Amino acid sequence: MLSAGSVTTWIEQLGAGNRAAAQHLWERYFPRLVGLARQKLRGLPRRATDEEDVALSAFDSFCRGAERGRFPRLEGRDDLWALLVVVTARKAIDLRQRETRQKRGGGRVGGESVLDQLLGDEGGAAGIGQVVGAEPTPDLAARVAEEFQQLLAQLPGDELRTVALRKMEGYTNAEIAAELGCADATVERRLKLIRSVWTKSAQGGTES
Repeated sequence: MLSAGSVTTWIEQLGAGNRAAAQHLWERYFPRLVGLARQKLRGLPRRATDEEDVALSAFDSFCRGAERGRFPRLEGRDDLWALLVVVTARKAIDLRQRETRQKRGGGRVGGESVLDQLLGDEGGAAGIGQVVGAEPTPDLAARVAEEFQQLLAQLPGDELRTVALRKMEGYTNAEIAAELGCADATVERRLKLIRSVWTKSAQGGTES
């Protein structure tokens, strides 16, 4: 099983100019980035390659930043994937904006919260906040990593943290249920609780 240390090492190697590290990260993350882009482009008339183009652009942006040593605070696979989720979602939104402008002669697609990007669009809860721009700046990377870890720390219990991480990694509810040995409905209830905890935190409240 891939360890957090492996990902951290590959990020460091990218910063040192080792392109083989990019291949390892590509094999690990690119298929899930394509799936995430497909979800974000759902309902948009498009070429079959668009979701791959979005995923490739997001991965390329990350690799170029890592090669310049811009992400020293990414400490493992969870931090990295949270960043990739944000960048991929933003690039998908950019594509939707372009398509909307071409189709309607203008218009704008609103931003999405990181919580919505991690757990799906339903629920409309506020997570890490609005992310402006599609390129992963050092400040963005640090903020995503720090605030995502804070979100995980707010969850009461390892099971909820596991559900949140698996959902973030692109697993379906059925796959999460199989891993945990529970029913799909149990996972759905856990996700609803996670959204509730994070939403109340974003609103300055507490979870009773």
